[in-house]
Amino acid sequence: MRATVMYGAGDVRVEDVPDPVVKEPTDAIVRVTRACICGSDLWPYQSMPHKDGGRRMGHEFIGIVEDVGADVSGLRRGDLVVAPFVWADNTCDFCQEGLQTSCRHGGGWGAPGVDAGQGEAVRVPQAQGTLVKLPVAEDSALMASLLTLSDVFCTGHHGVVTAGVGPGSSVTVIGDGAVGLCAVLAAKRLGAEQIILNGRHTVRTDLGREFGATDVVAERGDEAVEKIRELTGGDGTHAVIECVGTEPSVATALDAVRAGGRVSRLGVSQYTEVPMGFGTFFRNVTLTGGVAPARAYIEELMPDVLDGIIEPGRVFDRTIGLDDTPDGYRAMADREALKVLIEP
Repeated sequence: MRATVMYGAGDVRVEDVPDPVVKEPTDAIVRVTRACICGSDLWPYQSMPHKDGGRRMGHEFIGIVEDVGADVSGLRRGDLVVAPFVWADNTCDFCQEGLQTSCRHGGGWGAPGVDAGQGEAVRVPQAQGTLVKLPVAEDSALMASLLTLSDVFCTGHHGVVTAGVGPGSSVTVIGDGAVGLCAVLAAKRLGAEQIILNGRHTVRTDLGREFGATDVVAERGDEAVEKIRELTGGDGTHAVIECVGTEPSVATALDAVRAGGRVSRLGVSQYTEVPMGFGTFFRNVTLTGGVAPARAYIEELMPDVLDGIIEPGRVFDRTIGLDDTPDGYRAMADREALKVLIEP
């Protein structure tokens, strides 16, 4: 079969790899019908050292079950399923606590010996606990939005949940990428009253306004903090969702949150120290967030997608075939595309 392999920074190829087969009785084989490129894929695309043999890419996909292992129940050939961005048994103590990203028997797509989502098919370990059936046809107009349940919308939702967003909250979202826009949508869904989007790409912030942002702040650093405080009577917002992952963006988040507020980190960390000092201690600021346990949220969020109440799939602004995946990476890295959908 064909699959995406990254050999180093800027070196993405689509090439032949072995067809997946059931290896364990808990496996399933899924033929991929939709996949995508994640903003987190751009970090290795920009900085990964050369790796002999390459690294399989992609952790967001929808597909059709083609085979299941002997111990898999509740799934059968022909089921349309979505896979969260890590696989998990969904039964261990961490999974039962809603932390499938720490599953005792789970792991990540593309790890040694494991397929990844940007390809024609995937062997899914712990299939019964990982895969979620979709009650729609393969050609449903909802496919793009349902695909966001594998990662990006669940990640935005995780940020607002961990930040304690609810009815009447004020929220700042730092970053106008797909995760940031999904955090805006998630905050609106949970009843936030004021949603400030900190971003400066007009096409993206316009979509953010449609998703529920009440204000847009284009400035960065101290100027952004000053503007956010102006918009909130000098206090800052109850919650700040940091969706970039750099030290300056975290510093902005910590300065923009009001006393007693929460900062939730969603951006993949590209820093080693968190810039927390006396000021954040004195203001009783809570730092929370982290990698989103998407599997914990899929069934909660899916009904609103199916009913058309939310349309997170609007973050996809380019659709390509699998063989064009290298160009999809380039387009996202060059900010020519917000988020790229792949149809193998």
